[in-house]
Amino acid sequence: MFPASYQTTLRTHLSETQYLTLQLLLLLLQAHQQVKLSVLASVFPQPIQYQSRKRNLQRFLTLPKLTLKVLWFPLLKYWVRQVETGRGMNRDQRRRLRALKHHKHGYWILAIDRTEWKGRNIFMVSVVWGTHALPVYWELLGQAGTSDLKTQQRLLNAALPVFK
Repeated sequence: MFPASYQTTLRTHLSETQYLTLQLLLLLLQAHQQVKLSVLASVFPQPIQYQSRKRNLQRFLTLPKLTLKVLWFPLLKYWVRQVETGRGMNRDQRRRLRALKHHKHGYWILAIDRTEWKGRNIFMVSVVWGTHALPVYWELLGQAGTSDLKTQQRLLNAALPVFK
């Protein structure tokens, strides 16, 4: 299900059971298009009671290993390296790569954005190319409204190691 580079990164940090749980969880998210824990627990293919499945998923989702810096950053670094070198890409991917604006000019475009989503203030750094953007790093803010320069610098400093 995962590309080889994802498998390598994920298997390095997760046990076999955790890796399989992640695969099943992502399949269920795609199939049922629901992020609610109760819905996912009701359809999770484990031969145990509903409440036990729900607690099992809660424990899995709060694992200290499931962080941006441990799992997401290595995947992004691999992707950035692949885009910069062109290795591991098929002809169609290389053709599309030539059309990307950052590749023409030789730099990456990072965007910072604060948005409110269902009462939660999320501050995010994304890499932008063409008409697409990919989240690099995000955190929840405790306050509503604009963010100060110190918060913006902290967020950017957390995201920049992906591009070094």
